[in-house]
Amino acid sequence: MLGAGAIEFRDVSLTVPQTPSRKEGVAAFGVAADAPHRILDGVSLCVEAGTTVALLGRSGSGKTTLLRTVNGLALPSGGSVLVSGNTVNQVDLRELRRSIGYVIQETGLYPHMSIERNVAMPLELAGTPSEERRRRAAELLEMVGLPAAEFGSRMPWQLSGGQRQRAGVARALVTSPAILLMDEPFGALDPLTRAEMQTLLRDLLGRLREGSDTGTTALIVTHDLQEAVFLASRVVFIQEGRVAANLPSNEVLTSTLATVQEYVRSAQRFEAAG
Repeated sequence: MLGAGAIEFRDVSLTVPQTPSRKEGVAAFGVAADAPHRILDGVSLCVEAGTTVALLGRSGSGKTTLLRTVNGLALPSGGSVLVSGNTVNQVDLRELRRSIGYVIQETGLYPHMSIERNVAMPLELAGTPSEERRRRAAELLEMVGLPAAEFGSRMPWQLSGGQRQRAGVARALVTSPAILLMDEPFGALDPLTRAEMQTLLRDLLGRLREGSDTGTTALIVTHDLQEAVFLASRVVFIQEGRVAANLPSNEVLTSTLATVQEYVRSAQRFEAAG
């Protein structure tokens, strides 16, 4: 039985029917037009509780789909996904999703609600009393550098992109979830703000793990090698729906695996130019 916060993918595959446009495209390359499209292909991976793991890959590699199988937004065609020892397709998905923090690139803030209510919304849906909601929202806003006295009453459009992303992180953590899923959370930010958010997230996860048996398990999708190495203890390279490499982050830059070296060369091209 997996402990609270642990995630395991057991031979996970996911196929979908070909779309009309894709049928035309694959037929041109001699592929059977009615063959199903395989997004995930036998992925086996264990994410230990209380760790941060980055899924790194090109666009279309399957990394986001793999992430979405954890909270049941995508259900595998084969194999199984276990969260805290429970198979995802055998549990109440609504309850599962309420127990998992989820951050996406666009933040998903409700435009007609204040920042305080946005952050507190998971607690509101869970029926938490209003005073406790306000207290907890203020606590998380303080943790992400948006004091409630200054930012709580503002609307999302009154915040910068980086501030909205901070609010999105606060909302994802307001229920103290055992698992945090992040899908390209900082991809739309400028480089300086992105670096600030990366540092904030790493420090925040460290603080949440202090004095805890396990702390928050974080699974982060990114296409940025430097971000993956900075944030995660392990980096998993996804290629064509498969695990191409699974390395401790401190071994990535010196890896001799061809797939990994390709990413390292790409990340270092500016250093070479200088």
